[in-house]
Amino acid sequence: MSEKILVVDDEPSIVTLITYNLNEAGFETDSASSGLQALDWLQKNQANLVVMDLMLPGIDGLETIKRIRSTQPDLPVLILTAKNNELDKIVGFEIGADDYLTKPFSPRELVARIKAILRRTQNGHRDVPTPEPERQLKTVGSLVIDEDRFEVFKANKKVALTPNEFKLLAYLWKHANHVLNRDTILNAVWGYDYAGQTRMVDIHVSHLRDKIEDDPKNAKLILTVRGFGYEFNTKKNGE
Repeated sequence: MSEKILVVDDEPSIVTLITYNLNEAGFETDSASSGLQALDWLQKNQANLVVMDLMLPGIDGLETIKRIRSTQPDLPVLILTAKNNELDKIVGFEIGADDYLTKPFSPRELVARIKAILRRTQNGHRDVPTPEPERQLKTVGSLVIDEDRFEVFKANKKVALTPNEFKLLAYLWKHANHVLNRDTILNAVWGYDYAGQTRMVDIHVSHLRDKIEDDPKNAKLILTVRGFGYEFNTKKNGE
């Protein structure tokens, strides 16, 4: 069964262009012309990824993504918009978007980016079964990561992470107590297609700190090594 993509855009010509190229690439598609219509569709149907325009009638794309994240934190979202300034990109990533592509765009690049997102997130799907005896939990302080179930808990409460946030945390934890530069992290988590976009690493680290640190402004787990990158600290965590 092929992956289902929901295209959210109020320009019929754009929707036609996107759905045609996605169908040609083997994806199933559906569309919505507003944020509210998209949210209603997602309540009744399942999608593997959402392509989201920002400039929508009614609630805009950013607010729509926020609402999606509140109920489906692991649903990948690619922002597709005419807005092309750095602030919009940062805000998009801060609310949980997985990628950002500006109009005008190459349909081939759009398809390639969607495939890249799905490759990254499929391994982090929460429904992947794993034999119970082989489960191994990693713990530091009150934080627990269950890589078999793709779940994270803090003080016995489940932490809602996006697929990229989980993959980033798992990678940092795998290399705990070693300093990793931003390019290394970017290539490992997002892939070489995102070379040079190290700002994505900073944004997702900030998100992780908000969710797993006792005091995000005084991080004890994910340490910043100025001028280089980050270190996941399991030795001097202040517990």
